[in-house]
Amino acid sequence: MRIVVVGGSGHVGSFLVPRLVRAGHEVVNLSRGQRTAYVQDEVWQQVEQVLVDRDSEDRAGTFADRVLEQRPDAVVDMVCFTLDSATTLVGRLRGEVGHLVHCGSIWRYGPSRTLPVTEETATPPVGEYGVQKDAIAQMLREETRSGGLVTTSLHPGHISGPGWAPIGPLGNLDPGVWRTLSAGEELTAPGTGSELMHHVHADDVAQAFQLALEHRDAAAGEAFDVVAPSALTVRGYAEAAAGWFGQQARLRTTSWEEFRAATPAEHADASWEHLWRSHYVSIDKTRAVLGYTPRHEPDAAALEAVRWLVEHGRLDVAGPLVV
Repeated sequence: MRIVVVGGSGHVGSFLVPRLVRAGHEVVNLSRGQRTAYVQDEVWQQVEQVLVDRDSEDRAGTFADRVLEQRPDAVVDMVCFTLDSATTLVGRLRGEVGHLVHCGSIWRYGPSRTLPVTEETATPPVGEYGVQKDAIAQMLREETRSGGLVTTSLHPGHISGPGWAPIGPLGNLDPGVWRTLSAGEELTAPGTGSELMHHVHADDVAQAFQLALEHRDAAAGEAFDVVAPSALTVRGYAEAAAGWFGQQARLRTTSWEEFRAATPAEHADASWEHLWRSHYVSIDKTRAVLGYTPRHEPDAAALEAVRWLVEHGRLDVAGPLVV
C-alpha cells in the first residue's frame, strides 16, 4: 500500500513509519518538518517527506487536497484534534481513499466508574480535548457504518518512549518529581495514592496502527483502545520509580487543596486531569479483533523514557539508575 502518515515524525510515527516501510509499504510523511523522528532508523531514507502546516492549511481549506495529492491508498492521521478538521478530511477522502485511520485518546472517556473501562461502561468525556476526540470517533464510526469512507479510530493512553518526558507518578510533567524520588526524599501526592494512570509504549501504539491498516475489513468502522496490559497507581508508580535509583519511595498523601497551594498551577492542573480520571482501560477488544500484543508493561515504558532523559542530560536526578 501507499500510506500517507500525517504527523509521522511524532511520538508514535517515529515507530510506525519504520514498521510500515519494513512491512513493504510505500510511506509518505506529512509534517511541519520542525524535527526529525525520535528514533533514528536507516529506513527513513526510503520515506517521502512532504512539508505541511496542518493548522494553516486547515484554515485555508487546502489540507485535504494536499493529502490527496500524495495518491494514498490509506491515510493515518496522527494530529487531528477537532471534529471540524476530521469531518472536512473525511468528506474529501470519501470515494478516493481506501482507509482512514485516526489517532484518538483514552480521554474520550470521562472519570472511571467501573474498571477496566470499556466503550460500554465508560462515562461521557470531560474537557474540550476529550469531547472532541469522542465526537471524532463517533463521526468516523457513523461514516463507515452508513456506507461511506472506511475508517478506524485508535485511542492510546499516556504515550511513553525514548526522547520525551513521560507522564510521571503524580500525573504531570514536573521534573522535580524524579529528583525527589531519586534522592529518596518525601514526595507529596494529592488524593489517596490509589488513583490510576494507563501508559503505553509508543511502539505498542505503532503496532496497533499497523495491525489496523493490514486488517482493514476487521477494523472498518471500529474504535480500539491501545494501552499497556496493566495500569499504574500513583503509589505503585512512585515505588517502582524510586527503585530504579536504588531508593524506597516515601509517599505522603494530602488534600488537593494543599497540593495546589504548594505546586505550580501547570503541574497541579495536569495532575488533576490525569488522576481525577483514574483510567484503567480494557484492551480485550483490541486483542481479539486486531491481534494486538503489547510488549511493554507501563513501568517499563516509563523507565525507557527516563533512562533516555538521564543518559542525554535532559533530567536532573540525585543519583544513577541501578536497573
